[in-house]
Amino acid sequence: MTANEEPGRGAPAPAAFTHLPDEVEELRARTRRFVREQVIGAEPPPGGRLDRATRDRLQAAAKEAGVFAPHVPKEYGGQGLPLVHWSPILQEAGYSPIGPSALNCMAPDEGNMHLLNLVATEDQKQRFLVPLAAGDVRSCFGMTEPHPGAGSDPAALRTTAGRTAGGWVINGHKRFTSGAVGAAFCIVMARTPAVDDSPEGATMFLVDMANPGIRVGGAIHTVDRSIDGGHPHLHIEDCFVPDDAVLGEVGLGFRYAQVRLGPARLTHCMRWLGLARRSLDIALDRAARRELFGGPIDSLGLAQHLIAESVIDIETSDAVITKTAALLHDDPKAGSAMSSVAKVHCSEAIFRVIDRAVQICGGDGVSDGLPLAQFLNEVRPFRIYDGPNETHRWAIARRASASRNAAVRAGEPALGEAVAGHGGDA
Repeated sequence: MTANEEPGRGAPAPAAFTHLPDEVEELRARTRRFVREQVIGAEPPPGGRLDRATRDRLQAAAKEAGVFAPHVPKEYGGQGLPLVHWSPILQEAGYSPIGPSALNCMAPDEGNMHLLNLVATEDQKQRFLVPLAAGDVRSCFGMTEPHPGAGSDPAALRTTAGRTAGGWVINGHKRFTSGAVGAAFCIVMARTPAVDDSPEGATMFLVDMANPGIRVGGAIHTVDRSIDGGHPHLHIEDCFVPDDAVLGEVGLGFRYAQVRLGPARLTHCMRWLGLARRSLDIALDRAARRELFGGPIDSLGLAQHLIAESVIDIETSDAVITKTAALLHDDPKAGSAMSSVAKVHCSEAIFRVIDRAVQICGGDGVSDGLPLAQFLNEVRPFRIYDGPNETHRWAIARRASASRNAAVRAGEPALGEAVAGHGGDA
């Protein structure tokens, strides 16, 4: 390369994913083809929702293509991928906002499948996980409540469950219960008293949505459209469930919530990063084919800056996702902490990528002639969903301070004091 030669000019772009096991790379390639050839053409117009008939048709095609439910164990009809290899596949699925629904790896079902696989009894798996993994039913997760109940602070949980003959009676009010309209069952978080050897705390219950004690309430109209079933209120009134409705152990609901929420935050990052890649591709194609001031847009320094910043945001997001997935696999506690870092970084970086794509595409970027404006609507709530970014930053800072203080107490020298003679007063 000469001193004046531009690096990479004329060379093929580097592969987005490298060093994958052969079977994972084959699944990634199949997923990529399936999404581009069968899913994108079935997308509803910007602002629309995926209809049930199209979803069912795409899911049947995904099963035939061997790309359905990549995260689910093979014994339950999935592809059996370990968590460390979810990202390349979910990013390919997320290249279309309806891709995850077509592959049955969309929230909240994906997180509920993961939780059921790890915590449920075999009978519960047969009753709830098997039909969910097959795409025959949908589900929801009842955690968030109206103020002053649980939102960012799980300790504020106000829904309660009390013991009764043969089971439990649950009472409470949930909101932003994603996927609740049309769901077959809900995993409900409720506060429970100490019972026998079980501590006071929170407990998860598997509640059939046909139970007369649970009722879908008013809709909450949000800017995003990709999650089937919306984000409505749930009213739970004298809802009786038998003892075998308890998911896991009584009093350990908050522990199981971390089992679910750490990976669920990360899979949101994976799916939306796929949408960021799609947005950059739209912007790159636009910039290469439209001329301004005597040349293509991608030859202008301002456009090149926007493109470069988006590549940097995509690559750093991919890296932090990869690290977090490895930690969740090897050290779930550390991985759950790192998922806060991933959630904050990715939710903001992905929004920036799509916003820059809108800017490069000009007026068409904010019209429904391109899907970018709807993509912005899809990803904007992620800075709030699964815990507001401000709450995650607070937790990240607390963990960093506690870790450093512990290191100093263990004997590491404290470094924060100014040293006389190094520019300060003697």
